[in-house]
Amino acid sequence: MTRRPHDAGRRTATAALGLSLLLALTGCGDDTDGKASVPEGWSTLDTDSLSVGYPKDQGYAEQPAAERSRNNAAVALKVENGIRTGMVSVQLKFATGVSDAAEAAAAAGAGIGLGSTRKATEDVRLAGPSPARDARRIDYDFTADGKNDTPNRGTPMTGVLVAGVDSEGVPFVVRLNAVRDAVDGEDLDAFVGSITVK
Repeated sequence: MTRRPHDAGRRTATAALGLSLLLALTGCGDDTDGKASVPEGWSTLDTDSLSVGYPKDQGYAEQPAAERSRNNAAVALKVENGIRTGMVSVQLKFATGVSDAAEAAAAAGAGIGLGSTRKATEDVRLAGPSPARDARRIDYDFTADGKNDTPNRGTPMTGVLVAGVDSEGVPFVVRLNAVRDAVDGEDLDAFVGSITVK
């Protein structure tokens, strides 16, 4: 039988997709005590409930505790010409009466804001001790409001949040928001895959 060129291309594309999915889920395997993989060139925000990677090689830098909002346990910002074009943030104890990932995601999702468009919601497994590994991911788009050194009002933005409850029962939400053209699906997957819950 003669192998047709497009068959080989299809197999290559399928293998590449499989590898991409595997990389996106790094740290989410059966080793409940393992740590998630952080991409090369990234750095890590570390809190009492979790650690998460951020793209330091793309200009993000950790915000000093004295400068960040009291609502945030950790923040990394990308600032260009005085404008905050990207932000990674971690919030802990952000809601009361939350006991699992679904409830944490419902509370976090309510804070996405008017004018935002949810693109997808899915259950994910994070690195760390079970059952704290269970979390929920929400992808969304929104537009900047131009306030607090954010891009001009109406600038298209994209974001992803991951919400859950750590091994001590503390609810958490981790977000990455950025100008839409500055972040792609691979970056968002790598961000989610870099989370280790404690």
